[in-house]
Amino acid sequence: MMRKKTFATEDTAFTEKSGHRWPFIQSQLLSLFPLHLETTCMSPLFRSMLRILCVLCVLCGPVFFIRTIYAAEIRTLTLDQALSIARDRNRDIDKAREYGRYVQGRYVEERAAALPQLSLNGSLALAQDDSQSALIGMAPRQFTRAVDLTLSQPLFTWGKVGAAIRGAKVGLKTADEQLRLSQQAAYRDVSAAFYDILLTKELHTLAVENLAQKQRLQNEARRKYEAGVATDYDVLAADVAVENARPEVIRSANAIRNARERLRFLLALGEQEIDVSGSLTSLLEQPLSYEQALKRAAVKRPELADARLRIGIYSELLTIASAENKPRLDLKGSAGWHWLDVNGSGLSQSIAANGFAWGAGVYLSFPFFDGLRTSGKVVQATSDLRTREIEAAKLLDSIALEVRTTGDAVRESLEIVQSLTGTVTQAERLLQMAEKGYEYGVKIRLEVDDAQLNLLQARSNLARAQRNYLVARVEYDWAMGVAGE
Repeated sequence: MMRKKTFATEDTAFTEKSGHRWPFIQSQLLSLFPLHLETTCMSPLFRSMLRILCVLCVLCGPVFFIRTIYAAEIRTLTLDQALSIARDRNRDIDKAREYGRYVQGRYVEERAAALPQLSLNGSLALAQDDSQSALIGMAPRQFTRAVDLTLSQPLFTWGKVGAAIRGAKVGLKTADEQLRLSQQAAYRDVSAAFYDILLTKELHTLAVENLAQKQRLQNEARRKYEAGVATDYDVLAADVAVENARPEVIRSANAIRNARERLRFLLALGEQEIDVSGSLTSLLEQPLSYEQALKRAAVKRPELADARLRIGIYSELLTIASAENKPRLDLKGSAGWHWLDVNGSGLSQSIAANGFAWGAGVYLSFPFFDGLRTSGKVVQATSDLRTREIEAAKLLDSIALEVRTTGDAVRESLEIVQSLTGTVTQAERLLQMAEKGYEYGVKIRLEVDDAQLNLLQARSNLARAQRNYLVARVEYDWAMGVAGE
C-alpha cells in the first residue's frame, strides 16, 4: 500500500513538471494491459519505460496507440436523448413514414377514378379497299390524319368509385396507426436496451468489487501465512477464489459491449460508439388495475385501431365487388381536327379536305351476366371481411392477456425491489462483521465466503429487480397503448 501511495506522489510531481495530464494518460495506457497490472505494484523498470513512452507522446504528437485510444469518441446518452434519436433515426419508424407516403399515393390513385380523364390522340392511316370497285367502278386510296382530345367522365358506377375513395381515405388513417405502432415499439425497445446497459454496468461493477474483495482476502491470507497464523491451504484457497472471480468480470464486460451494440442498432448510429448515463433507482408506484388498463388499451392500442380501420377497408372492397355486374353510365366525348386525301385511277384529280370534328354522348354498360364471376368475388370479399373481424377479436383477446401478464410483472418486480432494498444493507453489515472477525481470528474463512456470496447475490438480485421493474413499466405502457405518449 505504501508503495502505491509513493507512486501516486511521484506521478503528481511528474504531472507538475511536464504540464500534461500524466494520471489520465497512465490510466488509458493501463487499460491496454491485463487487469491484474492495475491491482499489483509495477516494477521500477516498467514504470520508467512507461514514463519515457508518455514523454515521447507529448513531444512527438499523436502516435498510433494514442490515436487508437481516442479514435472512437464515445457518445454518452441519457434515456431522453436516446429516445429522441430513435424518433429521428429508427429504421422501423422510417419504414412506417414511407408506408404513409405509399398510402397517400394509393389515395390519389383511387380518387382519380372519380375525376375526368383527358387524353390527346393522333393518328395517321393509309387504306385501299378493292371491293369498292364493284359499287363505284374504282377503288380509291384514302390517306387520313387526325388529332383528337378525348374526355371520359364516370357519371354513375353503382357506388364503386365512391367505395374505392372511402377505402383509400381509411388507408391514410391506417398509416397513422402504423407510425404510432412503430414509435411505441421503438420506445419500448430503446428503453429496455438502455436499462439493460445500466444493469450490465452494475453487474460489472459488482464483479469487479467482488474480485477486489477476493484480492484483499488473498493479501490477508498471505500476510497471516507470513506471520505464521495461517496455513498454505488458506493461501491456496484465496488464490483459487481470486481466479474464479475473474471470469465473471470478463463476462460482464462483454455483456456491456453487447448491450451497447443493441442500443446502437436500434438508434441506427452506424459506427458511433455510445454509452449511457442514468440510474436503475426509480420511484416505485403501484400500476393501474387490470380493468382500467384493459379499458385504456381497447381505446389506445394502435394495432386495435388499425384492425378496425382495415375492417372498414374490407367493407368497402365488398361494395366494390358487388358493383361489378351492375349498370354504369359514362360521359364520353372527343374534339379535334381531321384530314382526308382520296385518289385513284378512276378519278380525274385527287380529293383533299380537312376540318373540325367532335362528338359526345352518354354510354350505358350493364354486364348483367358475367358467368357468375361477380358472385365469386362477392363471396371472397365477404370471407375476407369476416376474417378481419375474427382477427380483430383475437387481437383483443391477446391484448387482454398481455395487459394482465405485464401488470402482474410490474407488481411482482415492485414487491421484489421493496423486499431486497433492506436485504442489501443487512448483507453489507454482515460482510463487514465477518471480515473483521476473520481479521481478528474469531471467524473462519467459510463464514466470510458466505457473507460475500450473500452480499453479491443481494446486490445482483436488487439490480436485476430494479431493471425488471423499469422494463415492466415500459411493457405495461406498451400493453395499454400509451408507451412514449
